[in-house]
Amino acid sequence: MIPTPYYLIDKARLLENMRKIERLRQRSGAKALLALKCFATWSAFDTMRDYMDGTTSSSLFELRLGREKFGKETHAYSVAWSDREIDEAISYADKIIFNTVGQLERFDTQSAGIQRGLRLNPRFSTSGFDLADPARPFSRLGEWDVAKIMGVIDKITGVMIHYNCENRDFALFDQQLTRIEDEFAPVLEKLDWVSLGGGIHFTGEGYPLDDLADRLRAFSERFGVQVYLEPGEASITNSTTLEVSVLDILDNGKQLAIVDSSIEAHMLDLLIYRENAKLPQEGEHAYQICGKSCLAGDIFGDARFPAPLSVGDRISVRDAAGYTMVKKNWFNGVNMPAIAIRELDGTERLVREFTFEDYLSSLS
Repeated sequence: MIPTPYYLIDKARLLENMRKIERLRQRSGAKALLALKCFATWSAFDTMRDYMDGTTSSSLFELRLGREKFGKETHAYSVAWSDREIDEAISYADKIIFNTVGQLERFDTQSAGIQRGLRLNPRFSTSGFDLADPARPFSRLGEWDVAKIMGVIDKITGVMIHYNCENRDFALFDQQLTRIEDEFAPVLEKLDWVSLGGGIHFTGEGYPLDDLADRLRAFSERFGVQVYLEPGEASITNSTTLEVSVLDILDNGKQLAIVDSSIEAHMLDLLIYRENAKLPQEGEHAYQICGKSCLAGDIFGDARFPAPLSVGDRISVRDAAGYTMVKKNWFNGVNMPAIAIRELDGTERLVREFTFEDYLSSLS
């Protein structure tokens, strides 16, 4: 048995998402790029590669990882490229996407040999969090002025538009895409490709996948462009658990169970967005599941179990792939969860363990 804590990637569940992506690609003609900012655990790429067209990145290191470990088509985006990064970035990329006209013009000469794009900000989004809202006031993420974009239209072949965030509402997506079509038609008519980014929850239960596919095809045909999607969460949703063990139990007016993991170190988005982990909720015995770091608010959330918990019991935290392994850190020196894969035959294979030497090498 693999010692906890560890992230457990279930290939069967991952393949369920991959098959939905494949179905969407076939019906719509769109291409799908894995968003490495959400999930970059390259030991799973062999399961994903046949169902996706490549990767998209937010930094030089993600870009290189996508090129070397995933292969296929590689899109390079960064909020701002530095002078010392640009040549290396171009060497890995099939397409490079600049955040602003200023960056496009600054690196015009260096990037002239590959396809270039520009980030377009429609000035609306589906994000419920100001922290993650690309259309927040004074946003630095992309250009919105049609006249300004048209001034450099001969330098680009496409645009990237990222405005969805966990958008489960197809009608809202349809409405917002129509608004983009209407407001940015002069730009879209001049392009070869358009990336509509990520954040569309199309692998979720009950999502009208065929309606989305038909809408994407209609957009593609209207403007004569190759459509790209950049699924992050949609690629890996419900595919992975964080397996933890109970270390201690106490009652301070509420039953608390301390486990061998930490949201601060291992599921940081729960802390950032004040969300609860997806914990068991069946049974009469209620506990607050707490992390082992010294942070007072290191709390996974409330759970229910059919029997009282004991030290040594294991708990599975569901949906623990997105924005976890890419954000994990060494806060308090708490050991990193290992990474394991559940194969299609049900066996679990340990992929990577982390040791004191990994902690030591992350510092100086």
